[in-house]
Amino acid sequence: MSVRSVHWQRLRIAVVGLVTALMALMALIPTGCAHEIRPAYLQIDEIGPGRYQILWRAPVLSGMPLPVVLQLPDEIRDVTEAATQELSDSLIERQVVDAGAQGMAGKRIEFVGLQATITDVLVRVQMLDGTHATTLVRPSEPWVDIATSQGPLTVAATYVSHGIEHILLGVDHLLFVLGLVLLVSNRWMLVKTITAFTVAHSITLALATFGYASIPVPPLNAAIALSILFLGPEIIRARRGGTSLTIRQPWIVAFAFGLLHGFGFASGLTQMGLPQHEIPLALLSFNIGVELGQLGFVALVLLLQRSFKVLQIRWPRAIELFPAFAVGALGAFWTIDRLIVMVGGVT
Repeated sequence: MSVRSVHWQRLRIAVVGLVTALMALMALIPTGCAHEIRPAYLQIDEIGPGRYQILWRAPVLSGMPLPVVLQLPDEIRDVTEAATQELSDSLIERQVVDAGAQGMAGKRIEFVGLQATITDVLVRVQMLDGTHATTLVRPSEPWVDIATSQGPLTVAATYVSHGIEHILLGVDHLLFVLGLVLLVSNRWMLVKTITAFTVAHSITLALATFGYASIPVPPLNAAIALSILFLGPEIIRARRGGTSLTIRQPWIVAFAFGLLHGFGFASGLTQMGLPQHEIPLALLSFNIGVELGQLGFVALVLLLQRSFKVLQIRWPRAIELFPAFAVGALGAFWTIDRLIVMVGGVT
């Protein structure tokens, strides 16, 4: 290996080391807080002139429902009492309300307390005439103004946005991608590996969203953590000149573990309670968002590598194995933590 190649490899490792350190700090967020990125869901269906069926689904965080109160306009009155259903991961409330002759169009619904969380709310409104609207509400603006209808491009943009956010807040998914970047030194092989990961998680994302396959969340989370742990020793082996199937053909491992990660991505989409006729558009748009976020992350790492090379920044040799140890250590921590959660849930 030439001196230039060695220098480039050290710069590359240094960049990934810095990114890994930042992700390690993010990983210190307690498990309960990390689960808060699951979106809440509000569905409003017009069932008669001026009458609407409300479904409010709030994620459960560390055994407690999301501390957000749904506040309807004052002129809306209850027709039925709210019926509550408790699930393992969410709390669902259903009721029928009367909005009067003017209906819901143009009215504002507020989510009191949402601004103090990192949770989004997906709001879907279905009218009697077949028009519908889908909106993603952010904590920075905890309200939604009900529109009468919405075009497919606007609906698609909503799910693309949620897909980007899901991958960028999914530290475990990004850490796995980071491990692949660190493991693969050849650019063409890196493209092949990331493509294999993309194809694999797209397959299981589709299967899970359409209801053809599913994996319980606790063992799935533990398996995803185990995939990160698996990469740690492989990166160290590659840095020390060793070889294995993972090092020679990393795309195979990326594809295999990508199937697991796809089920993880699906949880971010299916927990919204999607209407059947909206699933194809939501699936395509959400997956595009995930891919855009993933490619943006890889591009950022490669851009930092290039920047450090241009600036001729040199790093101590001692940090060369830090990223690999960090990936393995975080993978081990998450695996143990999620196994404990899984066993605790069973018992």
